[in-house]
Amino acid sequence: MQITFAASADSSTPRLVARIVDQEALPADLSRSDSEGAAAARFTGKTGQLFESFAERDGRVVRQVLVGAGKADAEGRRAALEKAGAALASRYMASGEKALALDVSGGNLDAAEVAAVLTGLRLRTWRYDRYRTKLKDEQKVTLAEAVVIAAPEGTPAAWEVEQAVAAGVELTRELVAEPANVIYPESFVERVSERLEGTGAEIVVLDEKQMRELGMGALLGVSQGSARDARLLCIKWMGGESSAAPTVFVGKGVTFDTGGISLKPPAGMEDMKWDMGGAGAVAGAMLALAGRKAKANVIGVCGLVENMPDGNAMRPGDIVTTMSGQTVEVINTDAEGRLVLCDALWWAQKEFKPAAIVDLATLTGAMVVALGHENAGMFSNDDKLADNLIKAGKESGDKLWRFPLSAEYDKLLDSPIADMKNVGPRYAGSITAAQYLQRFIVEGTAWAHLDIAGMAWADKAGATWGKGATGFGVRLIDRYVRDVLEG
Repeated sequence: MQITFAASADSSTPRLVARIVDQEALPADLSRSDSEGAAAARFTGKTGQLFESFAERDGRVVRQVLVGAGKADAEGRRAALEKAGAALASRYMASGEKALALDVSGGNLDAAEVAAVLTGLRLRTWRYDRYRTKLKDEQKVTLAEAVVIAAPEGTPAAWEVEQAVAAGVELTRELVAEPANVIYPESFVERVSERLEGTGAEIVVLDEKQMRELGMGALLGVSQGSARDARLLCIKWMGGESSAAPTVFVGKGVTFDTGGISLKPPAGMEDMKWDMGGAGAVAGAMLALAGRKAKANVIGVCGLVENMPDGNAMRPGDIVTTMSGQTVEVINTDAEGRLVLCDALWWAQKEFKPAAIVDLATLTGAMVVALGHENAGMFSNDDKLADNLIKAGKESGDKLWRFPLSAEYDKLLDSPIADMKNVGPRYAGSITAAQYLQRFIVEGTAWAHLDIAGMAWADKAGATWGKGATGFGVRLIDRYVRDVLEG
């Protein structure tokens, strides 16, 4: 969506004009018909509530809309303003209107608050229709432009930052939404490299030969059943002090997961195109940070594989040797994400000696059972890192809930024939998965694991996303970087 700014309304102003209204605070300049009409429609300015009317101005009919932002002094003001913008997008994105004017001349919003409305508007307007060739006119997205009228000083600069983050979210959604015959390890790298071109970010790519030489037997074990070669993608953004150790974010990028020889049931397997949601989030976050020129040293690492069940595929009972030298008895080839992550985590730590390392992965169905689609699960060996991530989650809307780690859970992974198994028993599946990953964290390194299995994809529309890819994780990472690394 194109966002522009104008000092005042004129003849070129879009006929669809929206105003943001706080709860129980209707504008004093409303006409009698609008005021009484809003009352009759029970419009009070609750978050996301809409009231529409028509009026004639300067010889043309204007489509007027009031959108509620809730109570001005309520907690979560930014989220409410985003929902207000998203409500406009949801209502008018396929309405036939091509442009919307956001009139903020009332002066009750500051620059950051206007940027929040625009964020909700842009994120909710996003829809991926690339493969839908038979949409009727009334089904097509038409709203492509918003003009902000009388924005407070500093709004364009504030929006410059937020639109970079929105672009990162959109890249993540695009990667997650694409089918697996379009996005696979090699094409994931190509797509991300194209989007990052010219941003100043540095791209490093390891192919299978290089990973084999490094001893990444776990990651390559997952990939060996696929005709698509694996890749390790590294994105460097070094915008901070040269002496500062980087913070590294590692994403699970299983571009399609059949389960391998431990084949998944056919029903719902098509959803496994989004098993690369963690890598998608890392790539989108790196685009956001590079786009807004973050003053921090951040590195994104994506372990990219396809898990397929051909005659060369890894078998249950096989033992793989990880880059760390530790051996793993593969009990279930459908517990492949942790095999990818363990080598990617080890490589990132040895290569960059990070101040902290955080991985994001659509790792376990058990996490969806535990938390549904409201929070991602978090595991960490460092309370400060955990607290900062939880705070960033609340502020960004990408919410996290912390789970325990302990030796009692860890011993459930012990194997009689190798250093460990890749799965534990039926219960505490998300915890044992995190315990597995912790075995590949170098002593003294602050680490957090985010299981986003319930958050990368949505079966119904949410506050700022439609049905499908949500872009979860991008705004979380960006907020963490702002508060902790730049703050």
